[in-house]
Amino acid sequence: MQALDIVHILQQAVALHQQGRFAQAEGLYLQVLQVQPDNFDAMHLLGVLARQTARPELALDLISRAIRIDPQQAAAYCNAGAALQDLGRTEEALASYQKALELKPDYAFALNNRGNALSKLLRHDEALVSYRQAIAVKPDYAEAHHSHGTVLHKLHRYEAALLSYRRALQLNPGFVDALNSQGIALHALRDFEAAIASYERVLQIRPGHADAWRNRGMALQKLQRFRQAVDSYEQALCINPQFANAHLYRANSLRSLGRVDEAVAAYVRARELGADPEQINYALAALGVVAAPAAAPAAYVKELFDQYAGHFDRHLLQDLHYRTPALLVDLLRQSGPAGALDIVDLGCGTGLCGPLLKPMSRTLVGVDISSNMLEQAAQKNIYDHLVCAEITDFLAQGRDCYDVALAADVFVYIGDLAGIFAAARQALRVGGRFSFSVEVSGHEDILLQASQRFAHSAVYLQRMAQEYGFAVGEMKSCILRRDKGAELDGYLVVMRRL
Repeated sequence: MQALDIVHILQQAVALHQQGRFAQAEGLYLQVLQVQPDNFDAMHLLGVLARQTARPELALDLISRAIRIDPQQAAAYCNAGAALQDLGRTEEALASYQKALELKPDYAFALNNRGNALSKLLRHDEALVSYRQAIAVKPDYAEAHHSHGTVLHKLHRYEAALLSYRRALQLNPGFVDALNSQGIALHALRDFEAAIASYERVLQIRPGHADAWRNRGMALQKLQRFRQAVDSYEQALCINPQFANAHLYRANSLRSLGRVDEAVAAYVRARELGADPEQINYALAALGVVAAPAAAPAAYVKELFDQYAGHFDRHLLQDLHYRTPALLVDLLRQSGPAGALDIVDLGCGTGLCGPLLKPMSRTLVGVDISSNMLEQAAQKNIYDHLVCAEITDFLAQGRDCYDVALAADVFVYIGDLAGIFAAARQALRVGGRFSFSVEVSGHEDILLQASQRFAHSAVYLQRMAQEYGFAVGEMKSCILRRDKGAELDGYLVVMRRL
């Protein structure tokens, strides 16, 4: 076969490859390699094709052979990096992208892919730099703008992420991933109607996009349009019946509609498909199907409040008329000394109690399981220390450390309070005060409600005090906040360590 014939066959292979006719292209690449085993282009492009057809190990082998043929080709290192990422070998992928950039510093595709690897390694600030470098080289690189936005979103910088997604869409209005990401950012910013519009644009372009149907359902659910949310989840499940997350969110909407039997079946199916069994069992317990656990799953509470962090204060104070911090701290002031105290704010969240406790404190420590909540609390510049930890574990590490341990609206996620009482007794000094709120259970000591929050009886709280060495100073009935339009009854409690 003449050299001109090889060139012609390779050109045909590339044309077929670009048309997506992979089998025919592969046959021609192999035909070239039978005659010229050291043909870089045929070996490299055969590796690229293998990756495109979901054969990453073969792709890496072929591209590595191409690199041995010609080690000065930046594109080969870039494509090897992509195959390594497919195989989960992210550190090696990063090194391969770096090699590509040593050969070609202005290689926008490698800069973008390097950003993807850095993001996967949680090196988010470095990833942002790499994406910006890609955009500087190629300002119309829509994928780099989208990737930049994705990392900003991971850093909870939703407005900035939205700007990046919108720039990507200016460059490519039909960019489905950017439209879906734009919807997710709008959801995080609580602009649910706009999020739905973005998801619906995705579905106009790609009706079989199961994630967009699921995401649309989540936004409808936030607007309490539960029937429409169920319909949207069912569309996702028609496309992907194994979509565990869609089963889970469908169950949540069915529960809100009072369709309990259907909700239970959907929760069970979600669990069968791999959704977190601990969280599913907790939801089933709230429906009375299985026994209630001692506390809400830590992962459930963390996820709930990580998502809630950005709008927590506004939602509680404006929408739910939340008064617990002010009422609880006022009761604490009335119960004893109100200055120069070492105070720990358990489940401090975004720091709503902080400004009220600060004038009473010598030191003020905030503890929460949600890192996103703590980021919001840190911005208030009130706490001397903020700690991301489970509150019982945190208290158990100290002895005679605090004059006050306060927990506002925290025990709604803990059923059995024995552990927290024991830890609080250890951490408090003699005479120290343990102050908290609970929702009211009229008859049962501990009740897991359909809201997935625990309630406790006065008799149970008094028994806990007696068993763990506390004297009940105050136990005051009050309205904690509103919930679904109704007033929510609770107790405000101050106990003293004996």
